[in-house]
Amino acid sequence: MHKVYLSASLKSSKAITNTYSTSFSLGIRVLDSSLHDAIYAIYGFVRLADEIVDTFHEQDKEKLLKEFVEETENAIQRKISLNPVLNSFQWAVNKYKIDRDLIDAFIKSMAFDLSKKDYDRAAFDEYVYGSAEVVGLMCLAVFCGENKLLYRELLEPAKSLGAAFQKINFLRDLKADFKEKGRSYFPEIDLSNFTDQDKIEIESEIAADFEAGYKGIVNLPKNARFGVYTAYVYYYNLYLKIKKVPAKEVLQKRIRITNSKKYLLLIVCRIRYLLGFI
Repeated sequence: MHKVYLSASLKSSKAITNTYSTSFSLGIRVLDSSLHDAIYAIYGFVRLADEIVDTFHEQDKEKLLKEFVEETENAIQRKISLNPVLNSFQWAVNKYKIDRDLIDAFIKSMAFDLSKKDYDRAAFDEYVYGSAEVVGLMCLAVFCGENKLLYRELLEPAKSLGAAFQKINFLRDLKADFKEKGRSYFPEIDLSNFTDQDKIEIESEIAADFEAGYKGIVNLPKNARFGVYTAYVYYYNLYLKIKKVPAKEVLQKRIRITNSKKYLLLIVCRIRYLLGFI
């Protein structure tokens, strides 16, 4: 019976992933099928925490997050939860021995979103680490399995790739974060006077993260490489599209890649993969 409930829980995490993110859903689908359940479980957990701090405005979000953390801890220890998303997540954590420090760092960054509005460099780096880099490391734990040496070798590139994705998200969502939520993530930049030079400096930092992250992709296990590469290509194309847009315009609208372009990029990625370019 427990296996039936776990199966239902994993389907719940998959449904949440598919509902909230077409890009991540696409990336997960092209991973080897043996990896799907665990990556859906991680994303479902991350998505639920993000919803608490960003969406449930009519609720006491601080209380909800505290309860969520307690339920997560209990789920991991008991190896079961009546919350299907947390049940999926505890299964992945226990099966792949995901470092608990990664989970703690993620929760800490989510808590920042409850009250923190401006970031200096140290706080920004801590937030990016906890909100994005550790998620990449959770996924890396799944990709590497029992190969802890490979995990350690790919740890820094995985962090860089997660940082690149998050900083692109910040640029893409600049209007919503700053004008609607009053948040200013990028340190030492006045978004009320956001200039093209400010944007160029951010993009330069992202380019360095992409370069470092790519070096890890080509050394991933074969069953994960194509899926992660696809996500990389999608985000890199979003980065290139944002680069063409003036700073003032980025503050006025959300830049995105259309679904049709995503599927075209998927085909290109597949061809490059089959030809042995990655």
